[in-house]
Amino acid sequence: MGKEYGYARVSDKHQKEDRQLIALQGMNISKKNIYVDKQSGKDFNREGYKKLIRKLKPDDVIYVKSIDRLGRNYEDILEQWKMITKEKKADIVVIDNPLLDTRRGKDLMGTFLTDVVLALLSYVAENERVNIRQRQAEGIAAAKAKGIRFGPAPSPLPKNFNKVYRRWRQKEIPLAEAARQCGMPKSTFYDRACKYEIGKE
Repeated sequence: MGKEYGYARVSDKHQKEDRQLIALQGMNISKKNIYVDKQSGKDFNREGYKKLIRKLKPDDVIYVKSIDRLGRNYEDILEQWKMITKEKKADIVVIDNPLLDTRRGKDLMGTFLTDVVLALLSYVAENERVNIRQRQAEGIAAAKAKGIRFGPAPSPLPKNFNKVYRRWRQKEIPLAEAARQCGMPKSTFYDRACKYEIGKE
């Protein structure tokens, strides 16, 4: 019998991995054998995951709560799955999907079914990631079209801005001097002046 390991991942340090840890400990995996990453699943360049892979020996088992905790890139998931099961000769168990348990059905049919289910779920995980990005982009574009600003609000214009702007516009002072009098970099003064002209300041 090989060793049993758990792997958990959340997308950033502000998210909690508690639900995954409870599921992994429910499979009687020792805390010292659970590896956690707080990082995006876009690739497998993760410290915890790489440490786990280095530890793997034949007949060891990796448990993950769901396929998207392993990763989100369809091709990368398939590549890592094959590396773990074929090269490392270890097993993978996806707790939320009993069909993805490479300890079972080691014959040709069992391997085929596992590969089909894995390919389908990996595709669904990646497709959802792409859809989320698209919805975010569409939401941002729609908000911008309504005039909603993103990022911090610009600082208020200095009290002398109107007077300095008029002098600069009438070529009484150069851009550098106008920016200096307003306490701004030249690029900032010019940008605010352009917006001022069209009534957006």
